[in-house]
Amino acid sequence: MVSSKKVCLVGAGVSGLASARELLREGHDVTVMEQSSGIGGQWLYDPSTDGGDPLGAAGAHSSMYASVRLISLRELTCFSDFPFFPSNDGTGDARRYPGHVEFLRYIRDFCDAFGLMDIVRLNTKVLHVDLAAPCAADNGGVKRWIVRWSSRHGDREGEVVTTEDVFDAVVVAVGQNTQPRLPTITGMDKWSRRQLHSHSYRVPDSFHGEVVVVVGFHDSGKDITLELSRVAMEVHVSVKSMEGVSPSVSKAVSRHHNLHPHLQVECLCDDGQVMFADGSCVVADSIIYYTGYELSFPFLDPGGLVTVDDDDVDPLFEHTFPPVLAPSLSFVGLPRLALVPLFYEVQARWVAQVLSGRRQLPSSEEMMRSAEEYHHAMEKAGVPRQISHAMFFDFEYCDEFG
Repeated sequence: MVSSKKVCLVGAGVSGLASARELLREGHDVTVMEQSSGIGGQWLYDPSTDGGDPLGAAGAHSSMYASVRLISLRELTCFSDFPFFPSNDGTGDARRYPGHVEFLRYIRDFCDAFGLMDIVRLNTKVLHVDLAAPCAADNGGVKRWIVRWSSRHGDREGEVVTTEDVFDAVVVAVGQNTQPRLPTITGMDKWSRRQLHSHSYRVPDSFHGEVVVVVGFHDSGKDITLELSRVAMEVHVSVKSMEGVSPSVSKAVSRHHNLHPHLQVECLCDDGQVMFADGSCVVADSIIYYTGYELSFPFLDPGGLVTVDDDDVDPLFEHTFPPVLAPSLSFVGLPRLALVPLFYEVQARWVAQVLSGRRQLPSSEEMMRSAEEYHHAMEKAGVPRQISHAMFFDFEYCDEFG
C-alpha cells in the first residue's frame, strides 16, 4: 500500500532538489533544509571566502570559483524531462559548455517549474540528526529521526532560532566539497606565508607577481593553475610522480613558460623555501592545496550503524541505503563522476518510491551482504576506498533503479 512519510531532506543543491521533486511526486510531506541563503548548493557562487580560516571551510559553504565552466555538454547536464536550453531572450551564456552562472539559472528554473521553493527553508542549518526512541505502538519496528536545526532570520547577523522535530525519514543530499582534505607536510604548521585550500580560491588577482606553489596538480586543478600562470611570476606545480601526469596537463605545462612541474613537496621552511622530493626548491609567496575534499556529515548520528572512513560511507546498499536503517535513512548524491543531474534523479526516484511503498528493498541481511561483496570486489580490483563511490557512466544502475 502506498503511504506518505514526513521527510527531512538536508540540502538544496542539485541532488537535494532532484530528491525534493521525486518525494513530492510520491505524495510525501517534505521539508528541505538549506544552510545557505539560496538554492544551488555548490553552484551558488559566493565571492567571500574563509577569512581567518583559508585552509578550512569555516566561512564559505561553496567551493565555486569565478571562472568555473561545465566540463560536460549542457545537453547531458540536465534532468531527463527538463532540458537545459539557453535563454529565449538571448541573455545568459549560450555556450554548450556554459559557466556556473548559467547552470545556476537552470537549477533555479527547475525549482520554479516544480514549485519546490514552497518546501525549502533557507538559512537553515541542520545541527543534529539521531534516532528517536522506539515507539511502543509499532513494537519498535519503525525507525524515526529527531532533527534539530537552527534558522537565521535576515542577514548573517540576524537572530538564530533553534527548533527540533521528529521525522519518519531523513534524506541526506549534502556532504561533498565542503570539508577540505589537506596533506601532511613537514613544516606546514609553521610556514608563515600564505597557505590556502582551493576551496577558498575565487579569482587570481591577489596572486599578481607572486611565486605560487600548487600542491595536487591534475586535470581538475588545471583551470586554477592556468589562471594563476597569467598573473603570477612563477607557478610551481607539485605532483606525486611525473609518470602520472596526464597528457592534457603536460600540454598545459609546455605552453606556459612560467609553469614548472616538480615531484611532491617534502617540507616547508621558515624562510619561505619549499623543498620538493626531486631535490629542487623555491622561495614561494603562496601555496594552494588542490587536494580535494573529505565526505563530511557532522550533524548525523546514526548510532554507529554507518561510518565515514577515507571518503567511503559504509555500509551502503547501492550507494544509497544503510542496510540496518533503510529506508528511513538514505543518501542521494554520493556517487561521483556520474551523469549529473540525471544520476541524482534516478537515485531520488528510487528513494521516494521505496519510502512510499511503491517499490521494495531486499532484506537488511541481503543488503548488507551486497554491500560487503561490493567492497570485496573493489579491494580485489585494487580500487582505493576513497573512490569507492565513483560510478562513472553506469547506465545499468540507471536502468535498474530509475
